Amino acid sequence: MKSKVIAAGLAAALLAPVSAEAFTTPRGVKVNPVNELIFEVIPTSSGSYGDFWCGASEYARRVKGAGWTDRVYVVQGRATSVTTGRRSAVQFTLSPVKAQVPPPPQGWLALGIKAGGSMSIQQARSHCDQQPINFN
Repeated sequence: MKSKVIAAGLAAALLAPVSAEAFTTPRGVKVNPVNELIFEVIPTSSGSYGDFWCGASEYARRVKGAGWTDRVYVVQGRATSVTTGRRSAVQFTLSPVKAQVPPPPQGWLALGIKAGGSMSIQQARSHCDQQPINFN
């Protein structure tokens, strides 16, 4: 009887939504929810452009249920993480109006990861396929 109760508890835990939990991509990039609208991508090191977009796309698809053509928006460019205190994190959202995302930067100001920037989930996911450069 006790084993059935434990098994039922484990099954319930596995079926519970994971939207309030941290998420880690296969490349080790962590993604934490900041609130119900905003999530934060935190790479293992200082992070590359691709690490941030890959983490955002994976979390949006797997945790938030976003479609390939949905867009993910930068809420805050590279800054200190509010969920871990690490020095390099970027905040994203799927709801730019509710999260009060500013208009996208124009011209050379758009280079890098800046508030207002966006990509489709599919375009952001393409950064997951790029292999990191190893200088050994």
